[in-house]
Amino acid sequence: MLQTKLVNEELKAWTIQQRRHFHMHPELSGQEYKTAAYVKEKLAEFGIPVDSRFSAPNVVAYFKGTEGNKTVALRADMDALPLYEEGDKPYISTVPGVMHGCGHDGHTAILLAVAKWMSSHPQLVKNNIVFIFQSSEEASPSGAKQLVEEGILDGVDVIYGIHLMANLPIGKIGFATGFAMASSDDFDITIEGVGGHGGQPQDAVDPIYIATHLIQGFQSVVSRNLHPLQAGVISFGGMQAGNSYNVIPSEVKLQGTIRAMTFEAAELMHKKTAQLTESLCASFGAKGHYTFIEGTPPLYNHPKACEFAKRVIDDTFGEDVFEKMDPTLGAEDYSYYLKEKTGAFINVGMQSEKSQYPHHHPKFDIDEDAIPTAIELMIQLALNVK
Repeated sequence: MLQTKLVNEELKAWTIQQRRHFHMHPELSGQEYKTAAYVKEKLAEFGIPVDSRFSAPNVVAYFKGTEGNKTVALRADMDALPLYEEGDKPYISTVPGVMHGCGHDGHTAILLAVAKWMSSHPQLVKNNIVFIFQSSEEASPSGAKQLVEEGILDGVDVIYGIHLMANLPIGKIGFATGFAMASSDDFDITIEGVGGHGGQPQDAVDPIYIATHLIQGFQSVVSRNLHPLQAGVISFGGMQAGNSYNVIPSEVKLQGTIRAMTFEAAELMHKKTAQLTESLCASFGAKGHYTFIEGTPPLYNHPKACEFAKRVIDDTFGEDVFEKMDPTLGAEDYSYYLKEKTGAFINVGMQSEKSQYPHHHPKFDIDEDAIPTAIELMIQLALNVK
């Protein structure tokens, strides 16, 4: 566990208590009303006003700095996952089929702890602070997108967010600079053919046969249209067609995901998959119906914000703590904030025996020894922006 300068054992214990409360009472994306009410209750205790202009169940609060030359936004996500939790921890989820399997309970508690610390040390906080307790990171429509459209970043100079990471060793803090995480968009496809007898395919337009070509053809978008130095992936996750041995169905439904590491690659892959669906299906005498489901854009960590964060990490915890990370094709709707404003998304390591299961696993848990590091990091980032 890293040594902290501002976070004491009392604040650590308080934060763990809050985190366990959230863990025991998880709520799915867009349904975090009890969580939001609890957050508002704590902010009221701290004397930090909540801004009612933003849609529920998001919670946005403002802390006025002593100088107010800069405004720093700090974000935590609040939603849980549709998972049945496994294990025997004393703070296991009390809601069947819903659990905090990605660390959002920790993120919410950590940001509350930052607010608590600032309310106790107002003379040390020169910058204005925007606390963003965000709904719906795990599902669409995105809570981040909604808040950005509602003007959450108006007047904000820089934004920082953290993620407790089970695949980064405890005691390490890291991120990738530039494009750090992929876009995540989905698609639905219906191939409309002509059904018929399995023994008389000449009288049918077989949508299953066409689907096999379309699945193969989509891979050419990555291998032959996308720049070889740009990362991207197209994966099919579902196919529904027919229910008989000797009947050619009249239609096939496909679904899948598109991931890309740049805005340009995401746009190209969307355009090409739509064109390919229509043209390839038409070449076989069928109709292809393509529906694009917009998800999240690529996450771009701004170099200046990353450089500043690296200095803060080195000065606060030591030069051996930072770990340069590779980009990942995972996605995160924090990208909506970084598409509009300078900032960075930072990973706080918690990989240990207690946190041995990956994110979104039914036995996932947080190593709570990582919590003070995350609180300290967010405080130091907010205090030192100039």
